[in-house]
Amino acid sequence: MKAHKKCMCWGNPEDYNSHDAAGSGVGAGLWRRVTCPSAGCGDGSHDRWLVVSSRGIPGLLSPLAGRAMANVAKMVSWSGREGEAEGQGEATPLLNGTGGGAAAPPRQLTPSSSSLRLGRMSYVDLDDEHEPEMDPPRAHPNEIPHSEKVLSLKYESLDYDNCENQLFLDEEKRIKHTAFRTVEIRRWVICAMIGILTGLVACFIDIVVEYIAGLKYKVVKGNIDKFTKTGGLSFSLLLWATLNASIVMVGAVIVAFIEPVAAGSGIPQIKCYLNGVKIPHVVRLKTLVVKVCGVIFSVVGGLAVGKEGPMIHSGAVIAAGISQGRSTSLKRDFKIFEYFRRDTEKRDFVSAGAAAGVSAAFGAPVGGVLFSLEEGASFWNQFLTWRIFFASMISTFTLNSILSIYKGNPWDLSSPGLINFGRFDSEKMGYTFQEIPIFIFMGVVGGVLGAMFNALNYWLTMFRIRYIHRPCLQVIEAMLVGAVTAAVAFVMIYTSADCQPLQGSGMAYSLQLFCPDGEYNSMAAAFFNTPEKSVVRLFHDPPGTYDPMTLGLFTLMYFFLACWTYGLTVSAGVFIPSLLIGAAWGRLFGISLSYMTSGWIWADPGKYALMGAAAQLGGIVRMTLSLTVIMMEATGNVTYGFPIMLVLMTAKIVGDYFVEGLYDMHIQLQSVPFLHWEAPVTSHSFTAREVMSTPVTSLRRIEKVGVIVDILSDTSSNHNGFPVVESIPGSDQAAGLRGLILRSQLIVLLKHKVFVERANLSLVQRRLKLKDFRDAYPRFPPIQSIHVSQDERECMMDLTEFMNPSPYTVPLEATLTRVYKLFRALGLRHLVVVDNHNQVVGLVTRKDLARYRLGKEGLEELPLAQT
Repeated sequence: MKAHKKCMCWGNPEDYNSHDAAGSGVGAGLWRRVTCPSAGCGDGSHDRWLVVSSRGIPGLLSPLAGRAMANVAKMVSWSGREGEAEGQGEATPLLNGTGGGAAAPPRQLTPSSSSLRLGRMSYVDLDDEHEPEMDPPRAHPNEIPHSEKVLSLKYESLDYDNCENQLFLDEEKRIKHTAFRTVEIRRWVICAMIGILTGLVACFIDIVVEYIAGLKYKVVKGNIDKFTKTGGLSFSLLLWATLNASIVMVGAVIVAFIEPVAAGSGIPQIKCYLNGVKIPHVVRLKTLVVKVCGVIFSVVGGLAVGKEGPMIHSGAVIAAGISQGRSTSLKRDFKIFEYFRRDTEKRDFVSAGAAAGVSAAFGAPVGGVLFSLEEGASFWNQFLTWRIFFASMISTFTLNSILSIYKGNPWDLSSPGLINFGRFDSEKMGYTFQEIPIFIFMGVVGGVLGAMFNALNYWLTMFRIRYIHRPCLQVIEAMLVGAVTAAVAFVMIYTSADCQPLQGSGMAYSLQLFCPDGEYNSMAAAFFNTPEKSVVRLFHDPPGTYDPMTLGLFTLMYFFLACWTYGLTVSAGVFIPSLLIGAAWGRLFGISLSYMTSGWIWADPGKYALMGAAAQLGGIVRMTLSLTVIMMEATGNVTYGFPIMLVLMTAKIVGDYFVEGLYDMHIQLQSVPFLHWEAPVTSHSFTAREVMSTPVTSLRRIEKVGVIVDILSDTSSNHNGFPVVESIPGSDQAAGLRGLILRSQLIVLLKHKVFVERANLSLVQRRLKLKDFRDAYPRFPPIQSIHVSQDERECMMDLTEFMNPSPYTVPLEATLTRVYKLFRALGLRHLVVVDNHNQVVGLVTRKDLARYRLGKEGLEELPLAQT
């Protein structure tokens, strides 16, 4: 480090004058501004920010590095916001044992190496309150250090376990049998509303995209036709690129500056939400508006994207909003559906919304149900299956009805989804036994290409996280991709010699571009359409429509364009681009096979386009069950179910050998504590003793208000769950576990002044109802906003009727596998570890379990980071 001319700076750390950084959250108390002790450095130019790690090890950062690392939470997160409402993620990165920018590498674990570990420091959950944040001085660095081999502390868990405290039990006892039936009817009504609104949103997107895209392509085509005759085609290229860039710019601006969580398809975020992770802003009304507008601009802007994936996110947001009977964004409470204002009920409706989104996108209601089951649902039962299926059917019926009326066929009902693959006639396009090995080979190709796609997108995403982190840079990149997409399309159409004759007087081809009269440009047919229409053309155009060279070039260019596009700060999905890439190389494969087999009748290129599309999509997203049914429903042919299943399974197996699926990869890149269905296979040798967080902050059953306020205000230990303990009168034993209470519950109790004076403990403290807690859900006020006087601090609060008297517990010797299974299956937020005397010795949270994963060399432990 370069020394100051007037002094020798940065000698021994104990010589520095340290001052706590102002602020709140985990960052306060962990960041310290250290003043250089040497004379001549009083101007603060050589001050440093001292980072105290979770193990108490200080590290020294320069002001620039400190500011750079303080921005990591914003730059890497899905929300892109610092300290806003739901996320409450601190902007100060706290890396295990580091004071610099890089996280400690994951530790390889063996039973012998972990036998001496008696738990860890209790890491904190930060998401229940809105807390104002003040971090060390920050600027936008040129590079943001980031590693996916860490686990973020800023993500909070949702609580999918009902708190069966005295208030809950009293309310359940008061509700009569008829009232329970009314609640069940309301669930069905909400599911119907979810389906209707999701279908309407899908109709709006489809109609607007079709209209605006038609106008754009009409202008571009007319301009090209004009300058083909008069010269000056460079102006046509400039016009097309400018139109694309301008339209994409609008979509990128509203995402980057208004709601960054609306970027992408939203499927990884919804998977995390259903898994039990609270993603900031993911189900807000503003997110829905930005998502819908953003996907329209992305598709119309000519990007290699689809509008089907974002429908899943849109359906989930609609479900979350309707089920609560109010809009916190609009500050409107309609006083309905109050019973469902809790994480458990909201999760079930979000599952229904995601399924309705799939149904509206592909016209596949059964596929929508299976998507929710396969991709995220942490809880499932028979009644939930029926309700989700009902919402899916209503969604596709609504879309079908509206689009049929819009297209002038009100009684036809021929548009069940945003994309209609068209029917594959089994008699004309059946498959034979000898084709099954060919389909399996196509699955292998799809798995390899999907792994290549994901690997390229991984490195591209890492580059974006490190360098393209400012919103303005994100908008510029999106505009650049839009312009390059137009330029590539123009050049490929111009240089293409694939001019096909018009086939029959009944076929109308308006894309004559650069071709003689009576012919059309097949390359233009692929680029001068929305991706959905291009997929259908590749499926159903007759043999001889496309030249093999055209399909090969289109596959190559669209592969890289789609890979570059996914991850931009725009609302867009990867379903349709994947299908289009696969349909192109699948049709090319079918044409080649037809040449090699001397034109055997079973070598139909449209059939192989379908299999290629399934292989490519399966190789990228790695879904099997739901994708099989979605493809079957979208094609309207059950006969193809078996080969599609074989192709998808093969693509998944081959792709998983190289790299994770695209959605799981992006979840990992965001350092989300995602819990898979099963614990790592080598985790039996570890117990709760090694996994749990310690020490645990506990409360007494009757606690002093001042103690509660101090604990909640302690920014160095922002716990969200507190075991309630009590000693047995006349016993020498330490206090035993009596229950568990949440930070959010304590906040509500303090807000309503539910306590009595110490001198009058015989008085009954103010009674609350569950409605008081539901009214505060999900955005509980910060502890700083609650004023507690000095006299009130001396009062006492009885937690008996508010705590959960029967929290789930495990003994110290419970294996990691058993702890994981209990936590994952029940959707828990906290799991208390007790000894043989029922005394609290530790607490297991989501992050304690998610940090263990199976690496290339065995079970590894990820470090925790505030990113």
